[in-house]
Amino acid sequence: MNKNYIKKIPYWVRITGLAISAIIFSFFFLNLIFPLHVKNDYSNIVIASDSTVIHAYLSIDEKWRMKTELSEITPLLRKAIIFKEDKYFYYHPGVNAFAIIRAIFNNSVQAKRTSGASTISMQVSRLLKPKARTYLNKLIEIFRAFQLELQYSKDEILQMYLNIAPYGGNIEGVKAASLLYFEKAPNHLSLAELTALSVIPNRPNSLTIGKDNDTIIKIRNKWLKRFEKEDLFSKQDIKDALNEPLTAQRHSVPKMAPHFSLRIKNRHIEKANIYTHLDLKKQLKIEQLVKNYIGRLYNRNIKNASVLIIDNSKNKVITYVGSADFHNVEDAGQVDGIKAIRSPGSTLKPFLYALAFDKGIITPTLKITDVPVNYSGYEPHNYDSEYHGLVSVINALTNSLNVVAVKILYQYKSHKFINELKKLRFKQIQKDEKKLGLSVILGGCGVTLEELTGLYHAFANKGIYTEFNWLKNDSLNSGFNIISEASAYMLTDILTQVTRPDLPLEWQNSADLPRVAWKTGTSYGRKDAWSIGYNKNYTIGVWVGNFSSEGVQELSGAETAAPLLFEIFNTIDYKSDTEWYDIPKNLEYRLVCSETGQIPNSFCTNLTSDAYIPNVSSNKKCEHLRKIQLAADSSISYCTSCLPESGYINAFYPNYRPEMISYFETNQLKYSKVPSHNPECERIFAEDKPEITSPVNNVEYFIDRADTTQILLTCNAANNVDTVYWYINDKFYKSAEAIQKVFFKPGEGMLKISCTDDKGRNTNIHIKVKMINF
Repeated sequence: MNKNYIKKIPYWVRITGLAISAIIFSFFFLNLIFPLHVKNDYSNIVIASDSTVIHAYLSIDEKWRMKTELSEITPLLRKAIIFKEDKYFYYHPGVNAFAIIRAIFNNSVQAKRTSGASTISMQVSRLLKPKARTYLNKLIEIFRAFQLELQYSKDEILQMYLNIAPYGGNIEGVKAASLLYFEKAPNHLSLAELTALSVIPNRPNSLTIGKDNDTIIKIRNKWLKRFEKEDLFSKQDIKDALNEPLTAQRHSVPKMAPHFSLRIKNRHIEKANIYTHLDLKKQLKIEQLVKNYIGRLYNRNIKNASVLIIDNSKNKVITYVGSADFHNVEDAGQVDGIKAIRSPGSTLKPFLYALAFDKGIITPTLKITDVPVNYSGYEPHNYDSEYHGLVSVINALTNSLNVVAVKILYQYKSHKFINELKKLRFKQIQKDEKKLGLSVILGGCGVTLEELTGLYHAFANKGIYTEFNWLKNDSLNSGFNIISEASAYMLTDILTQVTRPDLPLEWQNSADLPRVAWKTGTSYGRKDAWSIGYNKNYTIGVWVGNFSSEGVQELSGAETAAPLLFEIFNTIDYKSDTEWYDIPKNLEYRLVCSETGQIPNSFCTNLTSDAYIPNVSSNKKCEHLRKIQLAADSSISYCTSCLPESGYINAFYPNYRPEMISYFETNQLKYSKVPSHNPECERIFAEDKPEITSPVNNVEYFIDRADTTQILLTCNAANNVDTVYWYINDKFYKSAEAIQKVFFKPGEGMLKISCTDDKGRNTNIHIKVKMINF
């Protein structure tokens, strides 16, 4: 029955069906053998948060070929292009058979090419792989058009056409054309502008916008009238388009935010359109502000600055200024100062203090001695070369005291601090880890402005460190805690204080001083000036200096970088201090002794409030006074061994540490000294033995044989010590006052040095002396 049925089908139908089947089979067979590979190398374009193109780069083949996104193809553009190029685009399978038949007939009758039959799909296949116009190549073009239709949607094919259509010279695609000729995105083109652009791909070598505008207007208007005839657009829109002049000409591509754009392009070279969070208005404002600021400092030989601004709400990079002037070759303006490795000065100190808060080592009002110290030969000095005795943690940080910072780091342990910085991906610190020590807290390491700004951004984010969001499609990462919220609050409270030496002179009485937490830093040799600050809205990092690493005497974080920081805050966030940080739940306040910042003892009379973290901060009781038994006339003091049964009095004396006594004596400062101990007492004391401060224990000293160099002997002794006795290799050398400097000429080899005070307490150290010929 099936055979009979087939026989009833007309012969020509069967032949036609077989032919169509053979064509379909051949197509799919050839599709397997010659698959379609569509790959366009687009220009990289960097786009600001408001969708403005801020920078563009040539494609690999040196074309301005910018990718038009589907969202940028407006209904206006779609209707105009489809009407002009391929009315039945959405109805045919890639090839319009009727158009081909019509073209063959017309061209045969006229004996020349009078009309074309290329659909948009066929034009795309030809533009993807341009070849000479032959019948064979036309067949290949048709085959490729079918392949396109098989693999891509109509909108995607239209998008391809708009991306690779030629617009003269090295300009391809409607996006590149609209940007270079009209300085706007394609979705902002008027009807007249997009119609003018639509006529160029048919004659890209003979029609040039800016040169042939009159001719282009005539062709444009012809097509506008056709649009009107077909009721494609409203009569008013057509009328306005016909009357719109064409003054366009070729412009340069945008080249804004050069350091940022180059960095983003290199990081995302695979992306055609790179959508960023950069706030173009703020970027341009800050670029000009930085340029003007350095212009005022230029005569002082300060020639560059860098600024990085982070929006704290979503960790977005919104402003990125790598140098004062990218185009200033003489001063290395193309160097990106945000990525440059520099010495941080004192800018790492807040992180150490915050970590120490969390370890219970310090609280804001705890008092620490700011006096000369020696750690295995390392003797830190304050910026002003002065020492300030007993200071609170608040004063130590706001005054950026180096000695106190090194003391805290010594207690916290430098290797632990370095590990914390490594967790935050401080790259140079990761490389130099084994070379770093206590000096890291004073700038003895390499960091970048980006790394420091990221660190302070964590302070602003209640102690949570997060990676920056550079692109719009970056996911918000939750980050991780580097310090507690309580520690971050205490740190912010200290860094917000304005009674401090790094407040610039011109801002000290200003009503426009922004409410920000900030810290400055100056590197050794005055080569780098830093100021990093934050409020709830923004974190801003500022570096000022010279890329040549030339030091300048007038360069400092306080007077050079901080003024720029405050100007920037007032530019982008003026008077925004209404919202501030709330006291976290895990932070409490308590009364402490104002003399030490510790829990009050029975003898503490002056109290002050101090923030602390319950179950973390130290609960040590104050010991700033100690009870001493004296003779009735206060001439001598007694210990428990020689205390008489009667005839004595009790008195309280300051319980100074030995280094404080040495500080008082060296600076000839008055202090309450305990009367000499009962000379008739035979007790030998064990506690409070002298501390030898020079020479340094277990250190090798090299001495010139021809020199008369001597080694210094010094110590810190207790409050009730008058005389100390020095011994070299167990042989008595000299007696001296406790604070007196003693010198001796050493012999070669291992030496044992001993110091005994007048209470019989003894300390020993060992050094090695080697004689050499310099």
